[in-house]
Amino acid sequence: MMLTDVLDRVIENLDRYVGEADLGNPFFPGSGYKAYPFSVENFREIKDIESGHKIAFIDGGNQEIVGAPNFSVQINRVFFNVFQDKQRILETEIPRRIEFFSVTFSKFRHDEIFYDTSIFPVSEEFEAFLPGEKDLSFSSMDRSVMQGNLRADISLVSSLSRRFAEWEFSKHIIEHELGERDVIVEDGTLQTAFTNESKYSKAVYELAKGRGVIVTGLTKTCGLFTTTGLSLLGAARKFAKNNNITYPMWYYYPVAEAFSPVHEAVILLVKLNPMTERIFRFEIYRDQAKKLSTKEIDEIMSGLYKNSSDITFPGYPYGLIDADSNARVRSDEMQRYKYALLSAMSKKGKWQKFARHIQAKDAHDKLNQITKWEH
Repeated sequence: MMLTDVLDRVIENLDRYVGEADLGNPFFPGSGYKAYPFSVENFREIKDIESGHKIAFIDGGNQEIVGAPNFSVQINRVFFNVFQDKQRILETEIPRRIEFFSVTFSKFRHDEIFYDTSIFPVSEEFEAFLPGEKDLSFSSMDRSVMQGNLRADISLVSSLSRRFAEWEFSKHIIEHELGERDVIVEDGTLQTAFTNESKYSKAVYELAKGRGVIVTGLTKTCGLFTTTGLSLLGAARKFAKNNNITYPMWYYYPVAEAFSPVHEAVILLVKLNPMTERIFRFEIYRDQAKKLSTKEIDEIMSGLYKNSSDITFPGYPYGLIDADSNARVRSDEMQRYKYALLSAMSKKGKWQKFARHIQAKDAHDKLNQITKWEH
């Protein structure tokens, strides 16, 4: 059988089972959500409004430098920027980027394996913006970090220091860089998935409410569904087309409300540029969203639209593109850190001690190197 024949059968199968006749309605499982049926009345046009308010965007990145089943060393970065309408604000009171190492290691206590993390800021001035080490201790059987029914992977737990640092850094951005009716946009949803994480999100929310700063989140991807099993974003696009929603930019509000202790948000959909059909999931901290007027929501959307005209990714805020670029730890950088760390281990006579553990995990990387050499 030819490959093209197999691919034709794959496409036929997809076409048969990915229907669009019945779009359904937004689906959010569990008691912590209230979903709203699709409605033409929930679409609002985004217009160019001069508000003078600032928007801060924040994102983080991390890479494992050296890992073993019982320890993980990672480099972590968190970056933010601030825009006012289309103008970037260059002067900030706090560092725009913080960088630190996280060292996570296994410990046996209370008849169980725990993972504890130590944090080492690259610069002393970054220490004030980092999470507490006591909040980065997890049982390896903690359901929030386990992989299915398997013990948590230590690399994942080590990466949580970056996630918690994003929340902690957000608090300082709100305190030092933003004011009444300004907006902070987190990369991703406002849902907190891990033990101790809500402690940091709630501190952000309380400070933001006191200063009048609106806390929001925008996701690069969205895995939500409708009640007929379709992707929520795909169904929303189809619904808009079927109902002749021709606004060049629009927001759909509300899709759902989340009111659990780990997810407090009103969920919207946004189309932020006329050059693209791409839409995104956007969230506003629920306690604030319920008090915002339509005019105030319009102002937030206008600010996002003005920031979403970069030709490389129209419809996605440039502030998040820039934050991702500046927070990302690239492979060549990670390799430099790895060689420096391994060299330091060797100079201190510690290589053999750590190598026996590292080699319990690095066979996959070795095979990748062999494959690369053979080709």
